[in-house]
Amino acid sequence: MTAELFDGIQAHRVETARYVANVLERPAADPAAPTSTVVLVHGNVSSSHFYQPTMLALPADVRALAIDLRGFGDSETKPVDATRGLRDFADDVRAVLDALELDAVHLVGWSMGGGVVLQVALDAPERVLSLTLESPVSPYGFGGTHGPDGARNDADGAGTGGGGANPDFVARLESGDTTDEAQTSPRTVYRTAYVAKPELQTAHEDAWVASMLTTRTGVDNYPGDGVASENWPGFAAGTRGVLNTMAPQHLDLSGIVDLAVKPPILWIRGEKDAIVSDGSFFDLNQLGLLGVIPGWPGADVAPPQPMIAQTRAVFERYAANGGTYREVVLPDAGHAPHLDEAEVFDAELAAHIG
Repeated sequence: MTAELFDGIQAHRVETARYVANVLERPAADPAAPTSTVVLVHGNVSSSHFYQPTMLALPADVRALAIDLRGFGDSETKPVDATRGLRDFADDVRAVLDALELDAVHLVGWSMGGGVVLQVALDAPERVLSLTLESPVSPYGFGGTHGPDGARNDADGAGTGGGGANPDFVARLESGDTTDEAQTSPRTVYRTAYVAKPELQTAHEDAWVASMLTTRTGVDNYPGDGVASENWPGFAAGTRGVLNTMAPQHLDLSGIVDLAVKPPILWIRGEKDAIVSDGSFFDLNQLGLLGVIPGWPGADVAPPQPMIAQTRAVFERYAANGGTYREVVLPDAGHAPHLDEAEVFDAELAAHIG
């Protein structure tokens, strides 16, 4: 099962100083004179292929590029140093921009990719014309924090990182499972967590599952390593691999509020998002609260993370310090608004970059 390349999309191998990147392109109508370049960055357990419908829908005068991060899609597999937060990925994106001789671009990031493009803006704001953040990870990472300012529940990031991945899901990724026989099969996870309207995607569902299955597994990639913890639920984030990049002791993107130059932000999300929300079904503390995981010590010790409230609080500070952001909530969309509500998403993106 191979990921499908849509008509109108080209794939390129791009040699960079950091890794060999697979980059998808929807050229501008006049390739010699695009009005602007939009660079799209996928999320976790996915690849650039998920963004092909969005690329095709962009205005004809725009050059659209989508990058496979290391260890995803058709890009080179290299270790991920989680102690740098999402910087390995963000530096890879900048390396692709350098290799393609692109100066400032419009950046779009989905889920983990939203954190990646925020990191690019933190490290190189002069490269960013605008940010579009689709269902982005909280600026304070995934899990293990509470309150609008992202205070850590535990110093070691208990309950976050690589140790929290479902081992059967990881095994099914590794084996290339395309069935829907279990709750942990990638196809079932796609239908129940990625989208709210799987019936709209039947023509491309195999392509989306194939994209998920490009995820390279192991301690240096997905999900990463874990360590024992004295705090509930008994493990904490390690230092290697994808999930640990978003552990609260490794990731804090709230520094965007202090950028001297602040690109305009479009924050677009689905009201039915099961992954990034104030009650995420992928937050172990939320599952403890619901009784799915036994032994939860209570909200005073292990509160669920208010991901949306944290993101909004950071963006409000961003605006108070001279930036601009706009929040668009799509009531019938899940974690992938660009699939669930494509027409609205495409129109909002085109307006933002315009």
